[in-house]
Amino acid sequence: MSVPGSAHLVLAPGVVHLNEPAAVFEAMLSGWGRQQKSRLLADATIEPRIALLRRFTAFAESLPWDWTAGDVEDFTASLMSGTDRLAPSTIRGYHLTLRMFCDYLLDGRYGWTSQCEQRFGRIPSQICHDYNTAAHLVEYEGKPARRPFSYDEVETLFGFLDDRVETVARSGRKGALAALRDAQMIKTAYAFGLRRRELCFLDVVDLRPNPRMPAWGTFGAVHVRYAKSSRGSNPRRRTVLAVPEFDWVIDGLRQWVEQARPLLSPGPREELWLTERQQRVSTKTMDKRFAFLRGAGRSAERPHLALPAALLCHPPDRVRLPGTVRHRTGRALLCLDHCDLHLGVERFQDQDPAGGASSRLRIHDDNREPE
Repeated sequence: MSVPGSAHLVLAPGVVHLNEPAAVFEAMLSGWGRQQKSRLLADATIEPRIALLRRFTAFAESLPWDWTAGDVEDFTASLMSGTDRLAPSTIRGYHLTLRMFCDYLLDGRYGWTSQCEQRFGRIPSQICHDYNTAAHLVEYEGKPARRPFSYDEVETLFGFLDDRVETVARSGRKGALAALRDAQMIKTAYAFGLRRRELCFLDVVDLRPNPRMPAWGTFGAVHVRYAKSSRGSNPRRRTVLAVPEFDWVIDGLRQWVEQARPLLSPGPREELWLTERQQRVSTKTMDKRFAFLRGAGRSAERPHLALPAALLCHPPDRVRLPGTVRHRTGRALLCLDHCDLHLGVERFQDQDPAGGASSRLRIHDDNREPE
């Protein structure tokens, strides 16, 4: 039985090619693309992989049945030379692509080894092994100079966003609603721990009540429908509950939904974050907003672009919350990482809502004794 990507499905029998090696290589790429399509992978994943194989072929000046392990090593060395050397995570991704393509060619179910032996007298081999590829050894592989915002820097950023709304409103020019929307989007991303895609694809109906906090109305939880997917699956879903330490986001959301958003004349549209042209704010637009906010007294080594992933998920600092939240072995203080604020219904523990973030949220050194 044929499987997607088999050689006989992309190489017509009895056809004489003017450039047989090039035709077979293109058939290999087409077959591997079909195999990945069969796994429900997106075009945004498949096309860069195919482009990398073409790039590697041009570098090696040979085709897959003539590739050697030395070609991988020379290719990697070229990527790490000069001033524009690639990040370790990027190089590791290239190695993974080459390894998967070689595994595909060597799989007997696809028939490429017999085709190559019959046509060229040579067969492909696995050119990636443990001694010429990068291993994933640490959780974070970015530049050491890059770090998440501290609590004071987040306060400075939020203050800048609020001042920008007032400045634009007093100027009498267009843009006050957009400035208010940008400010609330960034605050919502921080308070609920959302990625850019998760944030931009929120609808009004995704704002849910929390029965334990009836005073918050329909703004006590956010139902995320476009979370990160993996291995060709649909986007994951989760419900994120607001916590009392970040209760200031409730008033901002209520103001945007009940007062500001109707001024954009959304009509039947359900998108939570709209532009002046009644279109959903895209992730590309958010990238531009983040780039603009780099001018808020921050260094280039701490891009705001990393806010949802780096600031909320892997901070070196610890956010201290009063009360019993969860125990950490070997710690004198009870603490939460920002990633622990991605609370689901099962993990939510009732907190005293009194007090704002500035009075209840404190960052301590790990060696400091509890007050």
